[in-house]
Amino acid sequence: MKSPTRISPFLLVLGLAAGLSTIDLRGQAASARVATGTTEANITRLTTNLLEQSQFAHHPLDSELAGNFLDRYLDDLDGTRSLFLQSDVKDFAGYRATLAQATRDVGDTSAAHAVFARYLQRLQQRAAYTTSLLRTEKFDFTGHDVYSVDREHAQRPRDLAAAQELWRQQIRADYLQEKLADKRPEQIVGRLMRRQAQQLAMMKSLRSDEVLETYLNALAHVYDPHSDYLGHQEMETLSIAMKLSLFGIGASLESEDGTCKIRELLPGGPAARSGLLKPADRILAVAQSSGEPVDVTDMPLSRAVELIRGPKGSTVRLTILPVGAADGSLPKTISLVRDEVNLEDQQAKARILDLPTGQGTTVRLGVIDLPSFYADLGGPGERRSATADVARLLKKLKAEHVSGVVLDLRRNGGGSLDEAVSLTGLFIREGPVVQTRGPRGDIDVDADTDPSVLYDGPLVLLISRFSASASEILVGALQDYGRGVVVGDSSTFGKGTVQNILPLAFVMDKMGLEHAYDPGALKVTIRKFYRPNGASTQLRGVASDIVLPSPSDFSEVSESTLKDPLPWDTVTPAPHVRLNRIQPYLSALREKSIQRVKTEKDFALLADDLAQVRKSLATKSVSLNEAERRQELAQSKARQDERVRESRIRFPSRPATYEITLKNVSSPGLPPPLAATKSVGAAHGANSSSAPNALAPDAASRSLDDDIVLNETVKILADYVDLLNGQANPAGPGNSVSAL
Repeated sequence: MKSPTRISPFLLVLGLAAGLSTIDLRGQAASARVATGTTEANITRLTTNLLEQSQFAHHPLDSELAGNFLDRYLDDLDGTRSLFLQSDVKDFAGYRATLAQATRDVGDTSAAHAVFARYLQRLQQRAAYTTSLLRTEKFDFTGHDVYSVDREHAQRPRDLAAAQELWRQQIRADYLQEKLADKRPEQIVGRLMRRQAQQLAMMKSLRSDEVLETYLNALAHVYDPHSDYLGHQEMETLSIAMKLSLFGIGASLESEDGTCKIRELLPGGPAARSGLLKPADRILAVAQSSGEPVDVTDMPLSRAVELIRGPKGSTVRLTILPVGAADGSLPKTISLVRDEVNLEDQQAKARILDLPTGQGTTVRLGVIDLPSFYADLGGPGERRSATADVARLLKKLKAEHVSGVVLDLRRNGGGSLDEAVSLTGLFIREGPVVQTRGPRGDIDVDADTDPSVLYDGPLVLLISRFSASASEILVGALQDYGRGVVVGDSSTFGKGTVQNILPLAFVMDKMGLEHAYDPGALKVTIRKFYRPNGASTQLRGVASDIVLPSPSDFSEVSESTLKDPLPWDTVTPAPHVRLNRIQPYLSALREKSIQRVKTEKDFALLADDLAQVRKSLATKSVSLNEAERRQELAQSKARQDERVRESRIRFPSRPATYEITLKNVSSPGLPPPLAATKSVGAAHGANSSSAPNALAPDAASRSLDDDIVLNETVKILADYVDLLNGQANPAGPGNSVSAL
């Protein structure tokens, strides 16, 4: 998720460099060159000291943290805890007593390379063992044994024989997965053998600086999940992408216990436009056009990124497990065409709809979709910002006499802090919007100082688990002021921290520390956010006033599920005026919504799908009985077919809906109404993939008719308008009109 910040990374590095005598690297530089003669040692010492002194927690690398560092490195290399033996961990234990001092003082990375050498040894043993199994064994899937897919906290194998039993079960699970996809035995054997060979060859080809990147990333992540070491390889890849016009899919990735996951989708990128990927989806393999897939499990993130990037217009195929899908689900393969980011898709847009009241009249409502808090977005000679664009849309909605507005932030992962503050000011007179605390406890208050209010009418804020960072600042502030009803998932993501990127070459040059190549950069957490009421948005996010069943409301998509997150805490509230526009009506709004959710068929279907997903997620193992697995797949397909049939039977009418973009916002009157479309199967959160429990596509790609969460949110807004006006409810139980 994007981190809102206004602090210049260059100025911050300049300030740190000016005071680096406190880190005491100058006196060590010459002796370090004599002792090690390596760029690696200098990078390691500098990274360690910067994390100690500039990261928010200001935690020294002591023996406890160093032990966590070593454990994290082991898990980053061996996420399934199936390669390193207990004897290996015992051998590495000798590093724990000296790791902190050796890393900080002399940049000693011997532990990194010793552990990696043992990792390659075990990886080679696994490849040889599983290849032999595939050549000689006839796998039987008639028993009732299971394979445990959740080994995050499992004990490591006690010896090589125990490891081989784990490897055998892993390869059987992989074999059955391919068999369930109706692959022939010779295809399965060939594919699994290639997968083993590819992974071994890839890891053996890693250079020393790539091993260092994995090692220092483990160190940064011990401090918090959003601090990263961006190594030489990753920085070079970014540079090459700029010079050679290489393009990607518009997604940022992260590695979690060896699994490559989608961290964020860039609005306007190929992935967001396609609707085929969502944050927290797991990428299992990458293929170029019609080429053979390359397994990216346990692959360094920089190498996975290299596979996904490529020339504009070329096709990349990703094998994924959607967020919410059980580990035993069949993977889904999607194709994306690499392209530039579509500027229009990054910008705010709006809709106006005339919702029938059931009494022969209509109520006119507006919906603004804000993908991010962008600043200075636009082409040559053109400046665009989220606040300016939303202001233009609000003026248009007011000119067309809307009775209320929904601000849709479900896919807003953050952006500019300044924009979050100024955009909040469109809805309140003046006052504090966010408090920011530095590592020394100093608190800055960012406030709206403009006493004017652009829009003072009924407001609903629609959120999801994917709403994060700057969007949480706006929603939290407006909730504290009692200015808008917060509707959607149970809470937002919960990222209440600020990161800055520190280019290491500048600091090293300043300090006279040798580096034979670009040392990369350090992304480090430097501040925390707090709402006007003093509560942090970190970890807990912002809770909805009215919670709606949703395909995205899974606890796995949240800050709290990341390893070593910074804690939730509070500061002194900033004085602000509560408008109390929501609380008097909240009980009635919530009750009306609950009744609709109970009676509407689409929500009943969604609830059934979500129950199946939660059941699968709670099961931490998969059956290796082929008949049982095929029965599960048949049941899942039957549910999907029933959803398609139900969707064809129920085609709700849509009220007159008008799309307002930044291109037509200045045109007089309204554009022609949108034509009704139907994207069969998406209404209840299902999707046409063969993967059981696959969730709905991204909200940006769903048919307007199918977005049941937005439909219900619009009805809540209509209820709110009526309660304010003292009128009867136009969207109460029994009104089946589809809002959007």
